[in-house]
Amino acid sequence: MTDPVADIQDVTFRYGRTTVLDGVSLQIRADDFLAIVGPNGGGKTTLAKIMLGLLAPDGGTVRLFEDAPARTRHRIGYIPQHARFDSDFPVTVEEVVLMGRLGHVGMCRRYRKADRDAAVQAMERVDLRHLAAREVSALSGGERQRMLAARALATEPDMLVMDEPTASVDSRVEESFYDMLRRFHEQGMPIVLITHDLGFVSAYVNRVACLNQRLVVSAVDEVRAQDLEAMYGAPVKVWSHACEL
Repeated sequence: MTDPVADIQDVTFRYGRTTVLDGVSLQIRADDFLAIVGPNGGGKTTLAKIMLGLLAPDGGTVRLFEDAPARTRHRIGYIPQHARFDSDFPVTVEEVVLMGRLGHVGMCRRYRKADRDAAVQAMERVDLRHLAAREVSALSGGERQRMLAARALATEPDMLVMDEPTASVDSRVEESFYDMLRRFHEQGMPIVLITHDLGFVSAYVNRVACLNQRLVVSAVDEVRAQDLEAMYGAPVKVWSHACEL
């Protein structure tokens, strides 16, 4: 068995006196399409930021590609929650996607041909090449999400981490977006998807991490209603397409 892409062991985190994560352990494998689900305030985004080295845990250890996250997070393509753009600022799709290359060129250097080629390839992978010159303010919600995915892909990552990437789009666009992610996964990309909608993503992911301060990890077809009820603190019915749990 290969070493895990990310290895999180017994992590705790507090905001002031409020415990957000309590003894959380999680290994992310190279073949994972993992959904992290849970209620608002349950610690999903906090766990992602700790994994990326953007927050330091109060206890426990985190290894990303067998090293400290601060030294290896450049290998992650990250789509944060609530990414926003000023609608009055005239920036194009291609310019936003090129921002994914800043870690390669630095803030004071010009983009090279290799950077522009990576941006073009990323736009092609999300079917946005034809919109490269369009201003972001003219995009639909689905096109904007694909643009953000292209920006993450332009980093040439070894893993994708996405925080509620389809929160503001309709179900048709959501399905198309997840079909795209499934293609990336089938091409060998490990994916971590933070979401509140297990019912929708259960057709795509292969493992589920249920998080509300504490964490329970299952194969997607082994998620139990009692685990979700404990996590959400209320009765839950779960349909996984052909079966009810």
